[in-house]
Amino acid sequence: MRPALGNTSSSLTRRRLLAASAAGLAASTLSACGGSSDGGNSSGGTTIEWWNITTTNPAKKIWAQRAKEFEAKNPGVKVKIVTLENEAYKSKMTALTASGKLPDVFHTWGGGVLKQQIDAGLVDDLTSSTATWTKGFVPASLTAYQFDSKTYGIPFDIGAVGFWYDKALFATAGIDTPPTTWGGYLDAVDKLKSKGITPIALAGKEKWPGMYYWAYLAMRTAGLEALQKAATDNDFTGQGFVAAGQHLKDLVALQPFQKGFLGAGYSTPGGQAASVGNGKAAMELMGQWAPSVEKSSGKGLGKDLGFFSFPAVEGGAGALTEVFGGGGGHAVRKGAPKAAVDFLKFFADTAFDKKLVTGTGVLPVVKDAASALTDANLTAVSTALNQATGFQLYLDQAYAPAVGQEVNDSVAALIAGNKSPEQVARSITQVAKSQ
Repeated sequence: MRPALGNTSSSLTRRRLLAASAAGLAASTLSACGGSSDGGNSSGGTTIEWWNITTTNPAKKIWAQRAKEFEAKNPGVKVKIVTLENEAYKSKMTALTASGKLPDVFHTWGGGVLKQQIDAGLVDDLTSSTATWTKGFVPASLTAYQFDSKTYGIPFDIGAVGFWYDKALFATAGIDTPPTTWGGYLDAVDKLKSKGITPIALAGKEKWPGMYYWAYLAMRTAGLEALQKAATDNDFTGQGFVAAGQHLKDLVALQPFQKGFLGAGYSTPGGQAASVGNGKAAMELMGQWAPSVEKSSGKGLGKDLGFFSFPAVEGGAGALTEVFGGGGGHAVRKGAPKAAVDFLKFFADTAFDKKLVTGTGVLPVVKDAASALTDANLTAVSTALNQATGFQLYLDQAYAPAVGQEVNDSVAALIAGNKSPEQVARSITQVAKSQ
């Protein structure tokens, strides 16, 4: 959910728009995008066109400086930067993909959209050209960009979803340590409620935050392999997925969410992040950007903020060490100048990754850059990613757009009491089979 480094509002937009394809884009958009770069420039050298969504400082300035450093080390090569806001970027990339023309280097979240571009023959296979210098990457960071054992994108950002909680409210409820099992989690909810504390904040209006619960429960109950197989077979009706919905229904039955949660936004005043940041709710299930949004939307918890991984489900096929999340990366169009791949390698330098960590707040994708982290909670997220035995990309990003949207919609209906666990599984399957 964090497409633009250092840009929280764009981060939120990514989660909302990820499942939607732009439609009805005017033909003039194509002429405005120079996606058909032939690699030449007026001075006879090479030009690589780099499209990104880093629209705010300090990240925008840091990225521009990196491009200049690359040009200085590679005489005759120019980097043409095209920076677009998240929504505009997605719209224009949809049009360019349809036209068969992509920029030399372009932002990607991996998953279903990248797979569509690969299947259309538009994306370069980076497996052999990057193998030697990606060995030091956090393995989970590469997952979203790999298909059939081949690599088509290089990450610069990686994150994971987990529970962010108020240590002071947990202590008031007599919860000494965060729960590691689903049964223990439900017990914690009961303890918080018994003390008059709202256990969980949820942005029901925006749907994607609720999807996180079903996705993680499916991972823990059915197992990561079953989730991936379901996506391949277009069949989510297995018992593990129905059980995931039932576990979520059990949680909803405890009435753990803040008053008015179905109409609440994520970063809005009084919304999910503000409820936790102002001490009005004990926890939220959210990505690594949560602390900054809690602080910008509310007061922030400071030293009282803690993090723990989504609990294991008793008897489930999944493991506590399997992580749900995503990030941002770059892909290269097929036929792009060699300098495009050279630029990705230059961008992936350990020292530069440390600069991104300290200067923009992203989590490191290069293992050796982890030493740049200073925040204990972000270090915990990074450690979980480094130790992950499996990784699942956000469902509304991993799947075809229509399927991702149906996951969000159906899970929201379950949370609102309008769909059963079985109906959720059938609805997602029906849309998946129609694609």
